[in-house]
Amino acid sequence: MDLLKQNIENVLSRIETAARRSGRASSEIKLIAVSKNVEPERINLAYEYGLKDFGENRVQELLKKFELVNPQINFHMIGHLQTNKVKYLINRVKSIHSVDSIKLAKEIDKRFGEKNIKINCLIQIHTAKEETKFGLSPEELENFLIEAQHLKNINFIGLMTIGTLTDDEKEIRRCFSTLRKLREDYSHFKLENIDLRELSMGMTSDFEIAIEEGSTIVRIGTAIFGERKY
Repeated sequence: MDLLKQNIENVLSRIETAARRSGRASSEIKLIAVSKNVEPERINLAYEYGLKDFGENRVQELLKKFELVNPQINFHMIGHLQTNKVKYLINRVKSIHSVDSIKLAKEIDKRFGEKNIKINCLIQIHTAKEETKFGLSPEELENFLIEAQHLKNINFIGLMTIGTLTDDEKEIRRCFSTLRKLREDYSHFKLENIDLRELSMGMTSDFEIAIEEGSTIVRIGTAIFGERKY
């Protein structure tokens, strides 16, 4: 069996098992295949094997691939996004997972509004202990939502985080449970453009824990495409 196909089937099976273990249906969980440093030909092959959603970390790389892949593919921006790159994502992505400041949110709102387009976004929260991670602190979320409610061209559909890179399962679980509890704390904050129903958390090394903690979107690269050179 083709290794890529085997990897995809294995990941889907692991998602199903983790969902069942936590009393959930696997249909509740969206898989985004992280295609950073993956050539367009392999992305198209993964699409043929049933994957529809792909995550890119860099705008420049996404733009190079966009015209070379099946037009039915959904790209999602999952990496750190600079305000001067927002305009290049219009009509190219289904969602932006990495909104980590109100300044960035306002730029997204402005640029997509110029084209009369609404875009789904997730708010990135810093739950890990590494200083290198981007995102709002949990304490900053309330003020962000108060300002974000006035943005007309963004639908804020959930929260996103990156777990601590560690073998300590307790620490990984803490990151994800922090995000889940944060969503629960702000579940009352439902407005025309804000409904924090999604939790984007979990990657190759920790997605099963993330699902157990309530993840609705997992972002998996290595377990699907193998190790890549960066």
